[in-house]
Amino acid sequence: MNPKKVNSALISVYSKDGLAPIVELLAKQNVTIYSTGGTQKFIENLGIKVEAVEDLTSYPSILDGRVKTLHPKVFGGILARREENHLAQLGKFEIPEIDLVIVDLYPFEDTVASTDDESEIIEKIDIGGISLIRAAAKNYKDVVVVPSRNEYEMVLNVLTEKQGCTDLADRKKLALRSFMVSSHYDTAIFNYFNQEESIPVYKESIHQSNALRYGENPHQQGYFYGDLDALFEKLNGKALSYNNLVDIDAAMNLIHEFQGEDPTFVVMKHTNACGVATRPTVLNAWESALAGDPISAFGGILISNTTIDLATATAIDNIFYEVLIAPNFDPDALELLSKKKKRTLLRIKDFSPTKMVRKSILNGMIVQDSDLISEEPNELKVVTNESPSESQLDDLLFANKCAKHLKSNTIAIVKNSQLVGMGCGQTSRVDALQQGIAKAKQFGLPLDGAVMASDAFFPFPDCVEIADLEGIKAVIQPGGSIKDQLSIDYCNEHGMAMVMTGNRHFKH
Repeated sequence: MNPKKVNSALISVYSKDGLAPIVELLAKQNVTIYSTGGTQKFIENLGIKVEAVEDLTSYPSILDGRVKTLHPKVFGGILARREENHLAQLGKFEIPEIDLVIVDLYPFEDTVASTDDESEIIEKIDIGGISLIRAAAKNYKDVVVVPSRNEYEMVLNVLTEKQGCTDLADRKKLALRSFMVSSHYDTAIFNYFNQEESIPVYKESIHQSNALRYGENPHQQGYFYGDLDALFEKLNGKALSYNNLVDIDAAMNLIHEFQGEDPTFVVMKHTNACGVATRPTVLNAWESALAGDPISAFGGILISNTTIDLATATAIDNIFYEVLIAPNFDPDALELLSKKKKRTLLRIKDFSPTKMVRKSILNGMIVQDSDLISEEPNELKVVTNESPSESQLDDLLFANKCAKHLKSNTIAIVKNSQLVGMGCGQTSRVDALQQGIAKAKQFGLPLDGAVMASDAFFPFPDCVEIADLEGIKAVIQPGGSIKDQLSIDYCNEHGMAMVMTGNRHFKH
């Protein structure tokens, strides 16, 4: 574990929000604190003793603050390995060991977003801070580094729980975050300078990265690499979590199926749609989507293909949700929804679906094209004596879109453009169908006259038989089983319609 006690700290930050508890804890733990400029004044105003870096270096802050910490007596204390040779050199040159470095960089990206004044933007390129981060992260075996205000809470918890000590695992995790912060920061600066040159090799290979609060679970660290600002405008709420992002991705992929169509609402939970409905108004669509599974909707991700008006916002405001996504919000709707500060509101800028899917597995990665096939009426093959009615055909296509975005094995049951039941992630298609039927009955949704979609073929007629007994009278499926005829024969014998798409939509 290699625990190390923090005896000294260098603090030089832009954002002081959340810093006071750390400084107060360090003072209680008798840590010597070094600081500069505004951070030094902030600490002094807390009534806590702080050593000025310029007293350590014997050099004042010069060049309008451009040079404050860039000195061997600072970087020597950070970079020195805690071994005999290096420690001897520190003693020779009267350089104190620095065990903890806390930095928060100048807000370069915020400055670029708020002004076109090039001189002001250039001044927000942090030099000393980024150097401190890299030096401390390089020497993580001996030094703790806090590279941004996002890590203030983390280091406060560690130093509190471990009584002023850190383990090697703590220091290495913070070093990883540090290089992520420096990579992101340098990328932002590169992108600013590259606006006119547009160097393609770097534009394609460099990705923004952000540390998330945690991964799927609190004991897992999470990161996002990409540019969310190109897809959404965040209008309200807290920072998105790892799980939020995964659900938002699933929600965007599904709502894309209904782009340009009548008002459609989707309720997403754990990457699966638990409610989907298309209606004449967005309020009706919301009410019908929620009716599909009002229990699972709690804490879900909500998404619409059309503007949220006040009536819909008022209805939505009655339940707890994590994120609400829409192409736009009427001003009075936005005002109402924004009163709940922790609920995230996203305005969609770009409806384009993801073109590639990447997954990290085993000791590598798999990549595939996204499943962007959407079947049209003229592409369906009627394989039974009974043809679906016009309304059944609409529901079959609706159900097929839903099934495509549910985890396999899956069945989607639809009636009147509303997902009334679904089974997903099951080891057998029969289980998926039975789960879907149970869901519909649980919430009092009618199965008689409904249709169902399957993400893959039926190897036996058991599913169509179960569906028939519940009043489901039309089926859409890919086909392709050597025993397709068994299901077709059952449908013919019982007056059911079946169409085949020829396209399987597994989602693992």
